[in-house]
Amino acid sequence: MLVLVVNCGSSSLKYQVRELEPGAEGGTVLASGLIENIGGAAVRDHTQALELLAQRLEDELDGRTIDAAGHRVVHGGERFSVPALVDDGTIDAIEELSPLAPLHNPAAVLGLRAVLQKWPELPQVCVFDTAFHGTMPEHVWRYAVPEEFYERWGIRRYGFHGTSHDWVTGQAARFLGIPRPEFSCVVAHLGNGASVTAVRHGSSYDTSMGYTPLAGLVMGTRTGDLDPSVVTSLLRRDPAATPEGLDAVLNKESGLKAIAGDHDMRAVQEAADRGDERAELALAMAAYRLAKYVGGYHVAVDGAQALVFTAGIGENAVAFRKRVCDRLGALGVVLDDDANAARSRGIRRISAPESAIEVLVVPTDEEQAIASATAALVAAGSAGAPS
Repeated sequence: MLVLVVNCGSSSLKYQVRELEPGAEGGTVLASGLIENIGGAAVRDHTQALELLAQRLEDELDGRTIDAAGHRVVHGGERFSVPALVDDGTIDAIEELSPLAPLHNPAAVLGLRAVLQKWPELPQVCVFDTAFHGTMPEHVWRYAVPEEFYERWGIRRYGFHGTSHDWVTGQAARFLGIPRPEFSCVVAHLGNGASVTAVRHGSSYDTSMGYTPLAGLVMGTRTGDLDPSVVTSLLRRDPAATPEGLDAVLNKESGLKAIAGDHDMRAVQEAADRGDERAELALAMAAYRLAKYVGGYHVAVDGAQALVFTAGIGENAVAFRKRVCDRLGALGVVLDDDANAARSRGIRRISAPESAIEVLVVPTDEEQAIASATAALVAAGSAGAPS
């Protein structure tokens, strides 16, 4: 089966074509790319972007045709807790959830409709970033606010990066030889956006992001956890402050960028190595916040069997991983410095033999996860269809 994986932004379309068998992992990447500046002079809209994509695929696939399309959708709300086959009702529901993810869901809807217009008979599947966290118990996802906030506006904790957390959990359990239903761990997905998830018996039990991806860890340009009164205080004290302006500052001008002057972890680490005190402070803040979450989540899952690092920073930032693990001695975590420093593209153990908790680096592959979920759901739908 050839699966087209689509990740739509408001002005971009990232794609990958993977060949795989339903129910099987891995597969082969046959094509991938990025179409940018959608809405500009060259690419008018997402429909035109799909036309351009179709032309590329004719050349890249040597005339072979796509069997299904899988879409990354950031927010499924409470409506979608598993991948879903796409019909008009699915698209409408994703659009209705746009207030919960105003930067992401509208773009996904544009991509879904563009694919539907270009290939009306092509099966499509949506895989939701929030879905993995649908197993969080109510006492975890609830906020202690008036009931009306939840009932009218859906204000609760949702969590994000779920596709990555889910994938990495399965890979880690398999690597350690532990059946997934018996596996509990803490997964740190560390990129420019970062989150950490408590996985209990193979399922999400708690996660650091909340109603939006702003909560939790110190990130590249996001604050992470913040006293809400900071926002209301600024709105009262600064006549020029607006909700939109503060939202932009908290999401795009904060985090590492606010403290160290740069959102890129590599640049911040290099500056710290040169003795830059602001860069050192930023790294100390980010590592402390993550270590604090790991400790809390170790308790939440009744004892984690593993700490798993993934995504760009988690997979590559040797010094930052060490900085975090050195704070976890109270949990019995002992890092193997040589293993931590070794470069590899595969899953690897970086903890010492005497460590009470395994520490792993597990590369994430959200495209593969989406392709696998798409192939499985389309195959199941075909099997159940009348002949």
